[in-house]
Amino acid sequence: MESIQEHLKTDHRRCDGFFVEAEQLVADGNWQAAEEGFKTFHQAMEHHFTMEEEVLFPDFEEASGSPAGPSQVMRMEHQQIRELLGDMAQAMSEKDGDTFLGAAETLLILMQQHNAKEEQILYPMCDDLLGSKREEVLSRMEAVGES
Repeated sequence: MESIQEHLKTDHRRCDGFFVEAEQLVADGNWQAAEEGFKTFHQAMEHHFTMEEEVLFPDFEEASGSPAGPSQVMRMEHQQIRELLGDMAQAMSEKDGDTFLGAAETLLILMQQHNAKEEQILYPMCDDLLGSKREEVLSRMEAVGES
């Protein structure tokens, strides 16, 4: 059975791939494809955040007995990432490559740090605390955003 850590680490890599593609399309000045690529990346990130914020974090907080701690820090970082995504969306709509790529550079650093904390600290804690209901948690995360 796949662990929470493995599942979400794989999703991080999927999002990273979309990010790299969108960034390259902007750098190439291929705005039409870049808009689609950025939209795909942005949607993938929101889906990832929603899986964590609506399923994983509440379950983790319930199991740990506290809303404070690593999940609270991750929520704050999600907000910082969302702000950068907003800046990138604005730059995309203005076809402003320099602003987009500048925000992308900042986002890359933030995502690398954020993902490392989740993968090395939070996800292993979730696997430990939620181990007995791991399958159910993974199933509910996958169902997020489905109609």
